[in-house]
Amino acid sequence: MDSDTELAPAVRSILEAARARSGGEGVVDVDARSLPDALAAAEADGRVPVIAEVKPTSPTAAGTRADDPVELAQAMVAGGAAAISVLTEPTHFDGSPEALTRVREAVDVPVLRKDFVLEEDGMDVVEADLLLLIARFVDDLEGLVAAARERGFQPLVEVHDRAELEWAIDAGAEIVGVNNRDLARLKVELETFESVAPEVPDDVTLIAESGISSPADVRRMREAGADALLVGSAIMDHGTGDSDVTENTRRLTRAEPTAGDST
Repeated sequence: MDSDTELAPAVRSILEAARARSGGEGVVDVDARSLPDALAAAEADGRVPVIAEVKPTSPTAAGTRADDPVELAQAMVAGGAAAISVLTEPTHFDGSPEALTRVREAVDVPVLRKDFVLEEDGMDVVEADLLLLIARFVDDLEGLVAAARERGFQPLVEVHDRAELEWAIDAGAEIVGVNNRDLARLKVELETFESVAPEVPDDVTLIAESGISSPADVRRMREAGADALLVGSAIMDHGTGDSDVTENTRRLTRAEPTAGDST
């Protein structure tokens, strides 16, 4: 795990809150919906595989959305989302495990738990189909990947550079997300994915994360090798708080050029 002193203050605060939270009271046992199957179904239907994120707010968002998480998730699925991501971090993202449970009961696509899980007991808070593990923030990545699988989760291991990718592959990751956001500076560069993607083995499901806001961005990440895209803010549109989430999702799952997009 990198030293907290290397991280942006907002990220240090998030990690401190994560360490202070308690784990679950028992070990969860998940009957997970397959993410690779969901991505393949989207492809077969002519849709770009998008994991749409229910994210009420974040330290980098321009505002908040107080819509019901279930209504948001259903709107995203109506727009063609292949899977849903739900923030369960309460302090900085206004998320909750309860919101994830309600969403998972209401949709028939895989649901990712997006949180800062640092230790094994942090997995046992809520059932989900996928569980995010951020390589940079954990010490025993291989152990956490194995522990997640023992519970039935599909672990999505997030990396930011080639060194973290190598660590993730050595830990047995089969689903890897490349975060275009540098969590030390909170700066987003799509070139990050383009740099890391060529090193990812062909049998690994590869997801581009952060900074994807337009059909042009979608096409760029797909051309660089993304099997799927994880998109939050561009769909939630925190800036206005009342835009059409279904249309925001559809715009990306169809990746159709619009005025102002580059080709």
